[in-house]
Amino acid sequence: MSDGEQDKLTTSLLPRHVAIIMDGNGRWARERGKPRHAGHQAGARAAQVVVEAAGREGIEVLTLFAFSSENWSRPKGEVSRLMDLFRRAIKQSVPRLHENGVRLRFLGDRSRFPGDLQQRMLDAEALTRENHRLNLNIAAGYGGRWDILQATRRIATAVASGELDIDSVDEARFSACLSLAELPEPDLFIRTGGERRISNFFLWDLAYTELHFTDRLWPDFGEDCFRQALSDFAERERRFGGVGKDGETRNA
Repeated sequence: MSDGEQDKLTTSLLPRHVAIIMDGNGRWARERGKPRHAGHQAGARAAQVVVEAAGREGIEVLTLFAFSSENWSRPKGEVSRLMDLFRRAIKQSVPRLHENGVRLRFLGDRSRFPGDLQQRMLDAEALTRENHRLNLNIAAGYGGRWDILQATRRIATAVASGELDIDSVDEARFSACLSLAELPEPDLFIRTGGERRISNFFLWDLAYTELHFTDRLWPDFGEDCFRQALSDFAERERRFGGVGKDGETRNA
């Protein structure tokens, strides 16, 4: 890519919001004869690299799918190690994120997380609330169906109490009750590890998101891979159900 093309990419063709499923930590560890928690530790280091790259590229929002609502069914020992990893990651990363102007949010159902970890999430969000350089979302205990269900319950409660008229419920009103209410929907979705599915991630918000799948396991997904995904996005024509540049009408 030429310097001119690079300038064009970084100024006008970047996605505002990139969402990533960080898949492949366990397989990465297994291929190296290491325990699964070693793969999760390597994955945490890869996440730090991508967050820093997103900041340099001028990405407005980055969402990392760290722990799904279904992950609670994993063996108790693995879940316990993941909770410990979350604690260490918050303790070590939040001061640096704050210094670099990153606002941190945690998306998902926190009720099943240990109380001390819930408090650390709240403290990290409070500390970084006024930062604007990069919005970093960590989806933890998150599920797309859960998100839609909790939004539906909020609307139903408001209608039942008379605070909201049922006829005023439209897509915008519904979106405002979802986890990403204050943020733009993802423009680019990346999944590592070779799987080609979205796995209950942002089911409502990914309606017109560009999808990028790679066989690279997450711990091996570095800045070059991230930039390649951005370049791939820049070459796509987003139509949102409209007419393409060639004049043809398409459904997507």
